[in-house]
Amino acid sequence: MEQNSKNSQVIFFDGVCGLCNGFVDFVISADKKNHFLFSPLQSDYAQKELPAEMTRDLTSVVLLKNGRTFRKSEAVLEVLGDLGGIWKISALGKILPVVLSNKVYDMVAENRYRLFGKKETCRLPTAEERKKFIL
Repeated sequence: MEQNSKNSQVIFFDGVCGLCNGFVDFVISADKKNHFLFSPLQSDYAQKELPAEMTRDLTSVVLLKNGRTFRKSEAVLEVLGDLGGIWKISALGKILPVVLSNKVYDMVAENRYRLFGKKETCRLPTAEERKKFIL
């Protein structure tokens, strides 16, 4: 599994967050070219691959792409752009200053558990999704 991660983009997410899990479900269904792998920020893999401050900040989705990390709104916009098709239009979001787009991201992130729920344990992939997850 880790061998695949070297050639793929890995989305790290809060495994107990309802919104984050919804984003993962969306990307899995829209990722027709299988660009993405997924790993909870709480996983051993995340602990090994990301700086400690990124795995402690569960409010931020992180994208690892070509050795670079993207966080918060930059990660979301990068993922949407890489999905292609209609989602390429999200590239327009990159014209906004990162400070502004991250401000909106942070407002949603601060309220995500209240708005979208929180699970007791990290998301477990289904049998067919397992090849896309690194734990």
